[in-house]
Amino acid sequence: MSTESTEDRILAALEEDAQASYADIAARADVSKPTVRKYIDKLEDEGVIVGYSADVDPKKLSGQSIALVGIDVASERYVEATRDLKDLEAVHALYTSSGDHMLMAEVRAADGDALGEVISDGIHGIDGVTAAHPSFLQERLK
Repeated sequence: MSTESTEDRILAALEEDAQASYADIAARADVSKPTVRKYIDKLEDEGVIVGYSADVDPKKLSGQSIALVGIDVASERYVEATRDLKDLEAVHALYTSSGDHMLMAEVRAADGDALGEVISDGIHGIDGVTAAHPSFLQERLK
């Protein structure tokens, strides 16, 4: 048996395949299906698991462009700006960050031009946003 906690093994199995059945997760985590169900319910209730999603290769998407955008916000407008960013339909995910930018957003639009408009008009148009630095995703390698 692994030295990782049961919770960590279950989360690792889910991160590897969010569509895995309880039986598959139980086999990977070396626990019973009821244990998997109990831990997943607990992790969802505690907000550790916030959703299940598909990994997408941007190169294979037709009619959609994806960018990761590093965003800086004036500290006095942080709460309002993050709320407004979350309200933008094109922002699919928004994270706080400890790197070069305060926030990182996954932004999706029909094409590069539409993505540019979201960044220049939508994100830069939010009061308190001081910078937005996009990186357009090309191909998923892993």
